[in-house]
Amino acid sequence: MDMNKMMKRVAKMQSELAKAEEQLAGEEITGTSGGGLVSVTVTGKGEFTDVKIDPEAGDPDDPSLLEDLVLAAINEAVRQQHELTQERLGGLSEGMNIPGMPGLEGL
Repeated sequence: MDMNKMMKRVAKMQSELAKAEEQLAGEEITGTSGGGLVSVTVTGKGEFTDVKIDPEAGDPDDPSLLEDLVLAAINEAVRQQHELTQERLGGLSEGMNIPGMPGLEGL
């Protein structure tokens, strides 16, 4: 592959990646558990911004149930954030074939 052509492709990919990361940072993803009794919101950058707990979510005599609901909501939000990140950023490396990077081997 021509080195100038490769460098132009890398520069274009870097520009597209920066744009996608900026857009992703503005996204908010909410994970819920307990049928919506607990919700946790995370940004596309992985920063938690909100936690909401319905008063019906917990039993004062059994805080472990509420703890489990909060953890489940956090894990759901993180899972969705990872999926969104992969969806937005995963395709940017296609066709570049750089060893050690998915979709970039063999450049």
